[in-house]
Amino acid sequence: MTTTSTSSKAKKSDSIIAKIKPSKKNKAQEISGAEMVIKALIEQGVDTIFGYPGGAVLPIYDALFQQDKIKHVLVRQEGGALHAAEGYARSTGKVGCAIVTSGPGATNAVTGLADAMLDSIPLVCITGQVPTFLIGTDAFQEADTVGITRPCTKHNFLIKDPNKLSSAIHESFHIARSGRPGPVVIDIPKDVQFAQGKYINAEKAEMHSHYQPDISPDSDLIESAVELMAGAKRPIFHIGGGVINSGEVASTALYELVQKTGFPITSTLMGLGAYPASDKQWLGMLGMHGTYEANWAMHDCDVMICIGARFDDRVTGRTDKFSPNSKIIHVDIDASSINKNITVDIPIVADSKHAIKAMLDIWNKKGYKADHLALDNWWQQIDIWRAKNCLAYKKDNKIIKPQYALERLRHFMQQDKRECYITTEVGQHQMWAAQFLSFDKPKRWLTSGGLGTMGYGLPAAIGAQMAHPDALVIDVAGEASIQMNIQELATAIQYRLPVKVFIMNNQWMGMVRQWQELLHGERYSETYSEALPDFVKLVEAYGGVGLRAQTVDELDDVIQKMMSNDKLTVVDVMVAQTENCFPMIPSGKAHNEMILSPEAEAFDKTLV
Repeated sequence: MTTTSTSSKAKKSDSIIAKIKPSKKNKAQEISGAEMVIKALIEQGVDTIFGYPGGAVLPIYDALFQQDKIKHVLVRQEGGALHAAEGYARSTGKVGCAIVTSGPGATNAVTGLADAMLDSIPLVCITGQVPTFLIGTDAFQEADTVGITRPCTKHNFLIKDPNKLSSAIHESFHIARSGRPGPVVIDIPKDVQFAQGKYINAEKAEMHSHYQPDISPDSDLIESAVELMAGAKRPIFHIGGGVINSGEVASTALYELVQKTGFPITSTLMGLGAYPASDKQWLGMLGMHGTYEANWAMHDCDVMICIGARFDDRVTGRTDKFSPNSKIIHVDIDASSINKNITVDIPIVADSKHAIKAMLDIWNKKGYKADHLALDNWWQQIDIWRAKNCLAYKKDNKIIKPQYALERLRHFMQQDKRECYITTEVGQHQMWAAQFLSFDKPKRWLTSGGLGTMGYGLPAAIGAQMAHPDALVIDVAGEASIQMNIQELATAIQYRLPVKVFIMNNQWMGMVRQWQELLHGERYSETYSEALPDFVKLVEAYGGVGLRAQTVDELDDVIQKMMSNDKLTVVDVMVAQTENCFPMIPSGKAHNEMILSPEAEAFDKTLV
């Protein structure tokens, strides 16, 4: 093993100190690495950053202290910073930003990075690192941040030269927001934060990656796709979060295209809100807990127009039985997502808004019309599936059913004049929220889809509330999931954020319990919570408002009190303990193999 003498270490240390102290000659032209970080963030339009200080980022925090253009939000754990940045990004369309220290700060951020990667959320995360001369020595709070985060980021940087720092930050924002959005990490050693260097503005920044994704569709493929659509007998639009990421222009163009064609439309969990749920052509969510009509329509369609979705397993079910008689048009900005899980007939690599507008232009220009006779027959079949009333549940006058709780929440949301943003934790409550809360606008539904991260909802709500201080922001939670990041109640209190937390408390890890009941012979292994906090007292201890609904008669009054006050409020709704979330496609089954609730009304299978 090679050893370094004390004298050589001292020389290295002296060298670092020499770099930190600017010469009079360079003082006017150069600034510290920490100052570069702040200057670059401001130039990129950042107004809010979520973080937690530590030794390896103290120079950056010192620079933050000396400016007033960026608001810093102090979270209680680094994972909360990343989820809050996600909530900010998803509700605004901007790049979310976080800053964490080295070692455990960076490793705590990994779940948020992986979450953003799978759900295509644009983030830039600045991590501190030990000084460059200590990298690789197992120094205090050292971790291989670049190596650890490489699989769960679009790109990451380790900056060892202060003169390259500002360009790297500008490039990070470009990568995060371009193409399929995602997270980028910039790992900055502490000595680089102290060292002087030349700042390069965004226009002159050197882009080493040359990342320029295709955004415009191939015109020949668009023409082929529209021709196929015009000849369809049983068509369906299938959309995902890519439409939302593409901006409101994409949603507006999509609505026009769907109305022009008269086709039915469904979406993934991540795509909710991209098309108004109140429209008659909307079939509801697709997939494992999607509606009966959406899943059957996907199974029986002959032409599928998939835009901005990646055919993940929760949507496709058993892939060899997925839409077996369909021609598939797939639009996605990420070429690697096309033909990855499902083989398609017309692959179109493009940004959703450009592809949708191009389809609409060709449809209008060539005067295409849908086959109305076939389309009428298709809608008649869809109406038969709709009549199944797949979201039906057994009403109860005493015990609060979780579905009923969300129906009442939706009722009061619709009466409220404020813009409303819903975040969720992960579990049964998440799926029920997707089923029973309607979204007519994009960016109002914030949930962890791909990674399914428990503890996402509360910090995401904090991020959304910071971005929209006058909006109504509600985290729909379960009593198990909310405890994953419950310390972030303190963050909401500190910044006087009137976030609402709507806990549906069934005392079980509900979704896992449901699988154990249906798929594992009712062997309930470690899913019952024998010790739960008093959530009302807990939020009161933090300084917020606590409310509880134990009966149906109490529910409306509690919801009204929650929505009418301007403080952090946690509502503990005691719901039926063994209610299951239906419909449900068991893992490995096809869309036409759904399990329905006993209450779903009788259906003549000969009409399928």
